[in-house]
Amino acid sequence: MSTTLVNRFRHLSGARIFSRREALRALAGVSGVATARGASGSDRPNIVVIVSDDHGYADVSCYDHPKEISTPNIDRIARSGVRFTQGYVSAYVCAPTRAALMTGRYQQRFGFYTASDSRAGMPLTEITIADILRKQGYATGAFGKWHLGLEMPYHPLKRGFDEFYGFLGHGGHDYFDLKPQSEDYRSIWRNDKVIEDTGYLTDNLGREAVNFVRKHRTRPFFLYLAFNAVHFPLQAPEETIRKFDTGKRNRDIYLAMLYHEDRAVGQLLDELEKSGLARNTLLFFLSDNGGARNNASNNGVLRDYKHSVYEGGIRVPFLVSWPARLAPNTVFREPIICMDILPTVAAAVGAQLPSDRTYDGKDLLPYLTGKASPPIHDWLFWDGDEGRRAVRHGRWKLVDNNGKIELFDLEADVGEKNDLSAKHPDIVQRLRAGLEDWRKKNAPRIRPKPGAPDEDELDRPRQSKKELRKKK
Repeated sequence: MSTTLVNRFRHLSGARIFSRREALRALAGVSGVATARGASGSDRPNIVVIVSDDHGYADVSCYDHPKEISTPNIDRIARSGVRFTQGYVSAYVCAPTRAALMTGRYQQRFGFYTASDSRAGMPLTEITIADILRKQGYATGAFGKWHLGLEMPYHPLKRGFDEFYGFLGHGGHDYFDLKPQSEDYRSIWRNDKVIEDTGYLTDNLGREAVNFVRKHRTRPFFLYLAFNAVHFPLQAPEETIRKFDTGKRNRDIYLAMLYHEDRAVGQLLDELEKSGLARNTLLFFLSDNGGARNNASNNGVLRDYKHSVYEGGIRVPFLVSWPARLAPNTVFREPIICMDILPTVAAAVGAQLPSDRTYDGKDLLPYLTGKASPPIHDWLFWDGDEGRRAVRHGRWKLVDNNGKIELFDLEADVGEKNDLSAKHPDIVQRLRAGLEDWRKKNAPRIRPKPGAPDEDELDRPRQSKKELRKKK
């Protein structure tokens, strides 16, 4: 067994590394379970994907975190499975990441580059993870933020989901005002109808997720739980806010929002355990992009925030658990990306992926069970069609911010403080060529409908008058 594979298996505390013999034993145990539990019939796993919104990289307590952070329920996922230290999303804002997660493909392949492309809707030619699982006999439910189309042809019920509770767009939503709005896409929906609801939206999403598990406990299900927490606006019950005293009002509200999200996750995990389903549930947790400037999130050692191709915009908390197949309490240190979820799920349930399209995501199971060696991805790319793009190849990452080129060695400099482009022009040339070759294969951007504003994120960086004149 390679040293690389042995070093993957660490306790989350970092206090102890598995010995070579212990790692082999652990992998053998996982392999044995995999043989005993196939992907057919009643043994097929339930699938749960939980997406947090604008969640800071350091705002989960199973990662390096400030003292005020406590997420005991999210941490349960890490303890029962795998914590990724280099978990990426495919975009620095939410809608494109969701498009990639749903399809297992770079969203640029079908022209979905940035948040406002959700106004046009994810192309109907794309096949979603829900489409695949429904064909396998799974009950499918989406709860929370959709952000992949506003009109009925793009509605979750038309994209593979049997049930839906949440809102269609755009970035954020009021957490308390759940009455019908003047624009239906800003309202709360149950299935294909706008409804009036009460309560705190994060709590409601937890309620809906728990009810979905209870309803479908006797058949395999796919639960997509897409919180709008902890996205702006900063809103939480006052009694919860009073639990925190950092000296910064916005940070206290953020922590209160996170408290409710973590509690909702805990309610879902409790229901899975109570129903006897936890062991054979493949569950992912991740954020849709890095923490944002305007919600008081903390990205730790990572540089910058949402809307950026530096690590703070695209590296996120990322966890997976499947007790029946994956060793618990482990850390995986190789780069992975949100597109890997769909191929991993397809392999877990025994579904064949359509052969008429390219899938950029990879099945993670061989790597997580020690049957395959990294790298999983030779190249990773980011491009929001806004002048900000990046490419990673091995330890090297090239950043292009409107023509300003920087090169970073992420193994030595995760905070991206030292630009090495002048020292390694050959690496710069190779990475730039790889990025341009990839971009040539992508589709042109799908545009918003005429007259629609091109700003769907309240925390989008303000454009200079010069930039606005250029657009005109």
